[in-house]
Amino acid sequence: MASSNLFLGLDVHKDSVTIAVFVHHASEPERVDRLPNDLPKLRRYFQRLASRGTLNACYEASGAGYVLQRHMTAWGYRCELAAPSLIPTRPGEHRKHDKRDAIQLGRLYRAGELTLIHIPTEAEEQVRDLVRCRETFQREILKSRHYILKFLRRRGFVFRGGTNWTHRHFVWIRQLLQPGVLSAEDRLVLSEYLALLEYKIARRDELDRQVESYALRPLYKPLVDRLRCFRGLDTHGAMVLATEVVDFRRFDNPRKLMAYFGLVPSEHSSGDRRRQGAITKAGNARCRHVLVQAAWSYRHRPNQSVALTRRQTGQDPAVITHAWKAQHRLHKLFHRVHQRRPHQVAVVAAARELVGFLWAVLQDPVLYEHTTENAA
Repeated sequence: MASSNLFLGLDVHKDSVTIAVFVHHASEPERVDRLPNDLPKLRRYFQRLASRGTLNACYEASGAGYVLQRHMTAWGYRCELAAPSLIPTRPGEHRKHDKRDAIQLGRLYRAGELTLIHIPTEAEEQVRDLVRCRETFQREILKSRHYILKFLRRRGFVFRGGTNWTHRHFVWIRQLLQPGVLSAEDRLVLSEYLALLEYKIARRDELDRQVESYALRPLYKPLVDRLRCFRGLDTHGAMVLATEVVDFRRFDNPRKLMAYFGLVPSEHSSGDRRRQGAITKAGNARCRHVLVQAAWSYRHRPNQSVALTRRQTGQDPAVITHAWKAQHRLHKLFHRVHQRRPHQVAVVAAARELVGFLWAVLQDPVLYEHTTENAA
C-alpha cells in the first residue's frame, strides 16, 4: 500500500538521469542516484520507489523531449516538465552540476514553485515539428540568398533594376552565368549557390503543401479557420500558432497569453519609481515572429481585401465582426504609438493587442472537440 508521496527531481541527459528523491517535508533529499538513460533500468528503479509511495516526478523541458515523461505516464507515474527559463535561481550561487540541479528541481517541485509546461500529444508534436521544419527551410533560403548577394558584391555586381529576388532579379543572375561575364571558376561557384537556393525553395514549397493539407484536418481546421479571419494571418501563420499553443483555453486571461509570447514589457521598478523596458522576449519566439509580421499589416487603413474576404467566407459572423473591430483598433493604436516612438515599437504594441483579439475568439470549447478525442 502506498504510504506517502515521493517527489523526484530528474536531471535528464542523453546518457544519464540523475534522480533526487524527497520524502514528506524533509529539507534534504533522502537519496540522489545517477542511472544510465535506459528505459528498462529506469522502470525497475521507479517500481522499487513506487512500493513506498506515490511518485511525483519533474524535469526540465529540454532537448531530451517528452520521451521519459510519456513512458512514466504509461507506467502509471505522474511526471511533469518545468519551463527552464522560469526556474527560480539564487544570484549568489555559482555552482552547477547534475546532482545540484536534480536536488533543486525536486525541492522546488514539491513546494509548487515551478512553472509547468503544456505537454503535447505525440500527434500534436509531430505536426508541430513539420511546421518548424518549414520554418527551418525558410531560414536556410535566407542564408542562400545572402551567399549569392555577397559573392556577387565581391565581384562588383549589384542589381539596380528593382527589388532583389523578384523574377527580374533571377533573370539578371542567370544572365551572369553566360560565358564572358564571369570567369569559369566564378560561374561554377554562382551556379552551385543558385542550385542550392532553388533546391531549398522547392523543398520549402513542398512543405507548404504538406502544412496546408494538415490545416484541413479536423484537429486543426476549426482553429486555423478562425485565425485566418484576421488580417495578416494566413494558413502558415495560423498553423504556427495552432501547433505551438494547441489549446488557447490554457490561459485564463489574454495577459498571460501575451506573456507566453514574450510580448509584455520588462520592468525594473523600485519604490515610487516605475521603469519599463523592451519586451521580455521570454516566451515562444516562433509565435512572436508570426504575430509581429501579422501586425505590420495593421499600419494600413482598415480594408476588406479579396483574399481576406475569401478566408472569411462561411465563418462565424461574430468572429468576422471581431476581426473587423481589430483592424480599426490596431490601425489607430499603431499610428498613435508611432507618433512618439519608432515604428518597430508601434508594431510590437499592435502585435500585443492582436493577441487579446485572438484569445477572445479562441475560447469556444467547440474548437477543441477533436483535440479532446485525439487525447482520449
